[in-house]
Amino acid sequence: MAKVALMGAGSVVFAKQLTWDILAHPELKDSIISLHDNEPDRLDTAEKVTRQLVEKMGGHARVEASLNRKQSLKDADYVIVMVQVGMFPSTKIDFEIPRKYGLKQTIADSYDVGGIFRFLRSYPFYKGLLDDMAEVCPDAYILNYTNPMAMNMLGIFKTAPEIKAVGLCHSVQGTAGMLAQMLDVPYEELDYKVAGLNHQAFYLHLKHKGVDLYPKLRQLVSDPEKVKDKENKYNWMTKWDAVRVELFKRLGYYITESSEHNAEYTQYFIQHEELIDKFHIPIDEYIRRCEIILKEYARIRGLVNEGKELEVHLSHEYAGSIIYALHTGKTFSFNGNVLNTGLITNLPQNICVEVPCLVDRNGVQPTYIGDLPIQCAALNRPLASSVELAVEAALTGKRDYVYQAVMMSPHSSSVLNLDQIWAMCDDLIEAHGDMLPKLS
Repeated sequence: MAKVALMGAGSVVFAKQLTWDILAHPELKDSIISLHDNEPDRLDTAEKVTRQLVEKMGGHARVEASLNRKQSLKDADYVIVMVQVGMFPSTKIDFEIPRKYGLKQTIADSYDVGGIFRFLRSYPFYKGLLDDMAEVCPDAYILNYTNPMAMNMLGIFKTAPEIKAVGLCHSVQGTAGMLAQMLDVPYEELDYKVAGLNHQAFYLHLKHKGVDLYPKLRQLVSDPEKVKDKENKYNWMTKWDAVRVELFKRLGYYITESSEHNAEYTQYFIQHEELIDKFHIPIDEYIRRCEIILKEYARIRGLVNEGKELEVHLSHEYAGSIIYALHTGKTFSFNGNVLNTGLITNLPQNICVEVPCLVDRNGVQPTYIGDLPIQCAALNRPLASSVELAVEAALTGKRDYVYQAVMMSPHSSSVLNLDQIWAMCDDLIEAHGDMLPKLS
């Protein structure tokens, strides 16, 4: 019997999905699902949702719910993290203050100033979580879904080197599914190898039955007008994914995360007003998504309180299959975010990288990659440097590292001068206040 502790279970939509994916494995149907959140209403909703799922699965699993994190973690085998420290109010601050300085953002959760401050207010939670785990479940695996992935995972690895942990994202399999559709290839027959930084990893090879698909992809994107009669393909190239398509044309390798993300990871798009329209870049997109998520939470809360049945289905998220592999010893392969211990040789060592991994009862085993294509590594390195500085700021409390992390970020540094970067960071530090680590 496995015990799975869900940290941030009040993220009800995602917690519902992961719970269903776990319990769908017959070997895991008698698991203990332990829910933790620091908001009573959200925890109550999560518990009602989870109990409904367990009943739908046959009623074998046991559900626990606690506002006490340590109690929820006690004797856990797996700890899934899906927290958002500060929730929507803090997210709005991360958009509003940079906007005051003329810095536009789309998602602001993974890199640059938005990602850096989301990490800084998340780090105290992770430090507390790791301390609790050392006391009540030292052998548990952390499966982290929370962004900024590269910073949160590096913070975990540096704070508790002995911990078993891997970061999980859905951008690799999500983009693979989209590419399979655009290339008219069954998804399950697509063969790919992906490595780099989270959200900015690259499909190093893309094949179908041994045939390289990159020539076909290059031909497809070379002239969108050829497929104007195929609305999905035309819109993908010219609207939905225009930034990534442009980066693919320039770099020769397709990137894992969406255009709205990568538009703010680089210095080539948002900074030019005419390109925002040309590449259909959705400024302030995450604010709109948060509002949708809040409405969806309210909808689900209403349904379970009325005793109505929720819709649910299996997903392509990795957590359920990883827990199944660790529990049964049956091998599963996925892309995970791990410490770079010589895995990617032309990126800095001991940062967090995303590489193919195998997992079975022996744990998560990352794959050696060697050198990325030189142009891909070059795109990654500024973000990697910013990540390192942000993590050092949290670990040491040195305020200068916060400024320098933003200073090294491609987007902020291409829009703002140094005085503006320093002033913007000061405003954000003041606005987030006690949520951040102590900085001096």
